[in-house]
Amino acid sequence: MATHKGSEGTVKFSSNAIAEIRTWTINESADTLEDTTMGDSARTYLPSLTSWDGSVDVYWDETDTNGQVAATIGASVTLNVYPEGDASGDAYYTGTAIVTGVSRTASFDGMVEASITFQGSGALSASTVS
Repeated sequence: MATHKGSEGTVKFSSNAIAEIRTWTINESADTLEDTTMGDSARTYLPSLTSWDGSVDVYWDETDTNGQVAATIGASVTLNVYPEGDASGDAYYTGTAIVTGVSRTASFDGMVEASITFQGSGALSASTVS
């Protein structure tokens, strides 16, 4: 079984890497439909629609025009998340996402940071870099 360091990964909008990434998160979920009927002794469910969302936290970089600056509210982007890097044979996740939020924070004794949140539109696919 392989393990990987977080520093190996990257996140891209299409083919453009987002600069200064600190963390990223992808959440996947599935709705369920209850199909319990009279006489059943336990509730039963069927799978239904799936969805995904997530975020990318970065050190703010106003010169990252194809990454951080391109993350405008409402923008539809092709999101590619590479947990182990983007070399041939590496696994990654891809899907269309809508940027739902951008927040920026700073403290007098810290870095200026930003968080980009997104909502998946359609399926999230797992693939391998060719």
